[in-house]
Amino acid sequence: MKALGIVLMVAGVLALAYGGFSWTTHKKAVDMGPLQVERTKEHTVLLPPLVGIGALVIGGVLVFAGRRA
Repeated sequence: MKALGIVLMVAGVLALAYGGFSWTTHKKAVDMGPLQVERTKEHTVLLPPLVGIGALVIGGVLVFAGRRA
């Protein structure tokens, strides 16, 4: 439980610091022999601050509950 709490706390701090994450996908639009056209699209996932705060609180509870047990 203590390790999970620490992981949640780190994830909460990262969520608050970065506010989300993004990645890029590549897809072939046209493939006609030597002619190839590729389309790139960027996807973004925004994390509200409440997600980071919630992860910090739950992680803190798990760390302190792990000490008592």
